[in-house]
Amino acid sequence: MFFPEPTSNYNLAILLFLQLAIIILACRGVAWIAKKFLGQPTVVGEMIAGVVLGPSLVGMYFPQFNASLFSKPSLSIIYAIAQIGLVLYMFLVGLEFNVGLIRSRLRSALSVSIAGIVTPFALGSLLALVYVHDRTLFTEGVTKVEAMLFMGAAMSITAFPMLARIIYERGLSGTSLGTLALAAGSSDDAAAWCILAIVLASFKGEASLAAAAIGGGIAYALVLFIVARPWLARLETLAAKEKQLTNPMLSFVLILLMVGAWFTDAIGIYAVFGAFMLGAAMPRGFLNERLQATLGPLVTTFLLPLFFVYSGLNTRIGLISTAHLWMIALVILIAAIVGKFAATTLAARLNGEPWRESLGIGALMNSRGLMELIILNIGLEAGLITPTLFSIMVIMAIVTTLMATPLFEWICGRHVKRGPIPGVMTVLDG
Repeated sequence: MFFPEPTSNYNLAILLFLQLAIIILACRGVAWIAKKFLGQPTVVGEMIAGVVLGPSLVGMYFPQFNASLFSKPSLSIIYAIAQIGLVLYMFLVGLEFNVGLIRSRLRSALSVSIAGIVTPFALGSLLALVYVHDRTLFTEGVTKVEAMLFMGAAMSITAFPMLARIIYERGLSGTSLGTLALAAGSSDDAAAWCILAIVLASFKGEASLAAAAIGGGIAYALVLFIVARPWLARLETLAAKEKQLTNPMLSFVLILLMVGAWFTDAIGIYAVFGAFMLGAAMPRGFLNERLQATLGPLVTTFLLPLFFVYSGLNTRIGLISTAHLWMIALVILIAAIVGKFAATTLAARLNGEPWRESLGIGALMNSRGLMELIILNIGLEAGLITPTLFSIMVIMAIVTTLMATPLFEWICGRHVKRGPIPGVMTVLDG
């Protein structure tokens, strides 16, 4: 009665309404608890809510309820809507990407960013080299190089949107620590996404496909930043003159976004690349602010939770069923923390930053958040990793993300001077 059999499109639509209500309720409820009692950003609660609704908790104790609510035919609809939300979200992340931050603290930012990429990438590659032949972790067709590149990229990622949100909420925007962390985190993620693009291209199995993917991605970026940017600047001027984001303007931007997402996916990298690059190419100003204000609440409150739940439905902690697998999970977690927290802390200190600020930067850079889940879902969908390794890496992402805020507050607390808040991440909460 409550869960109609998904035998028709109409029944699937009716079921989707109930799924959406439960998903939003669960994400908002767990996010409130995480923020109220644990001092965690909303995204942490939503990550946990996704796992709770999946087979790791609700599915374990109420398997029939879980199987009826999230029936297999309905998952494809959730996945499709989640991808739309993800593309819109990455567009919003691109809108907040500020190249000027990197220029303002170039030396320190590059040092911290390189340390935050090279060290975890090396540790991730080493782990992949050790476990690549373990079929509980990697699939049959994965080569050593592909496994090493994927694990390296997955270990190197930083939750840039979450990092920016913490800095905004703590009043650190414009401070030395906040600027350095944002600069390092943004360049860190850009490099990790480039590595992932190479992995996805190489997994196609043909050099020509890999070359087309990389060449197409470079061409897309050049067209955006050289050809399209002047036209986007005119759109900014028009929006500022009319003092509103009109429906035709919004439609035009959304058309560009969907075409960009389609193109980058079609050439063999991923839709989020096209979305992020378009956001980064958009001019800063009135149009940028209105796009964030218009799209942000709908995306972060309604669409993005679907991605967390879809990830949670693919996370089966029960697959980590042996002491050996739990030991692998512990090794991966330790490597992730050492590779990010320790390496970036040391890099910041060697560039003359005080110890307290260096440790604070390390704590922020260690978080993975949503960005990690995106990479893991790409790896799972592409057939690079198994559901077991996916679950292990999700645990790592949640633990390192949970660590970020309390560890930063414990290290820095009242010792860091609060600065002006120029509007960084006013909408995003990931």
